[in-house]
Amino acid sequence: MGMDRSDLLLVSSLKSRGSLAAAAAELGVTASVASKRLARLETELGVRLFLRTTRRLAATPEGERLVEGATHLLSGFEALEQAVHDQHTTAVGTLRLAATFGFGRLWLGPALADFQQRHPGVAIQLQLTEKLPDLASEGYDAAIWLWSPRADRSHEWSARRLAPNRRVLVAAPAYLAARGTPASLDDLAGHECLVVRENQQFDTWTLQSVDREGRPLPGSAPSTARVKGALSSNSGELVRDWCLAGHGIMLRSLWDVAHHLRDGTLHPVLPDLAMLDADIHWLAPFRVQAPRRSTLLAEFLRDRFESQPWRDGLGV
Repeated sequence: MGMDRSDLLLVSSLKSRGSLAAAAAELGVTASVASKRLARLETELGVRLFLRTTRRLAATPEGERLVEGATHLLSGFEALEQAVHDQHTTAVGTLRLAATFGFGRLWLGPALADFQQRHPGVAIQLQLTEKLPDLASEGYDAAIWLWSPRADRSHEWSARRLAPNRRVLVAAPAYLAARGTPASLDDLAGHECLVVRENQQFDTWTLQSVDREGRPLPGSAPSTARVKGALSSNSGELVRDWCLAGHGIMLRSLWDVAHHLRDGTLHPVLPDLAMLDADIHWLAPFRVQAPRRSTLLAEFLRDRFESQPWRDGLGV
C-alpha cells in the first residue's frame, strides 16, 4: 500500500516520544491503532523499525534512517502548505486600476502607495481618466469611481460603496463680499454659477437638505435649481480655479474643496444643502472569485475612506 503522511508522522512521534502510548496521544489515536499501524509499516518494508521494551521504544538503524527521511519530508509538506496558504492570504501580482483625475491624484494615489508598501508583492498600474472604461474588455481589475453604475449595466460589475460623499456649494470670500451670500436655493438664479459640463444636465443642480454628517434629513425632498453663468468647462479643476479667483459659485465634491474650506480660501454657501450623487464606489468586473490582491485593496480603501478623512477639522 506504501507509506503516507500519517506513517511519517507516526515514526517521527515514536522517535521523539519514546513510547506507543505517548505517540498515540500526540497523534490523537489509541495505542492499539498506533501499534497496528507500526506493525503494518514494518511488514510492508520488511524491516524492524523500533525495538520494543517494557518501558520504551528504541529506533533500529533502519528506523533512524526512516525517521531522518520522515523529518525532511514532513518539513517539505509544511513548507508547501505554507506557500499555498500564503498565496491565498497575501497580495501578489499586478492590479490595473482606473479612477477620475481629481480623486485619483488627491486621495487615491497616496492610499495606493501606502497599500503597496504594506504588500510589496503587488504592482499597481493606475490609469486616470474622466470616462469609465469597459473594465472587463480593457483588462482592468477595478475602478474607483464617484458614482455607482447605471442600473442597466450593473450586471457587468461587482460594486461596493467605499465612502459617502456629497457635492457642496462654495464661493470665494471676494465673490460673496461683492455679490452677497444666497439665502435660499432660489437666490442662485441671481448669481454667477460656475458649471462643469460633464453631462446633459450640467446647468441643473439638484440639492437636498442634509444634517452635519451629510445624510438627508427625514422627510426632505430634493429641490432643483437651474443655474447660469458666463464661465463653464468640462474640467472640474479649471472651474475650481475660477471659483478660487472669485468668479462665481461652484458645486463641487467635498473631498475636493475641503482643504480650501479649512484655510478660508473658499466659504460654504447654503451649507444645509448638498447634492448626494457622488459617493465613492469600487467597481470591478463580475467574477466568481476575485483575486486576493483585489479583495485586500477594496477592504483597505474602504477602511481608509469610510470615515471621510477630508472632513477632518471641518464643521460640515
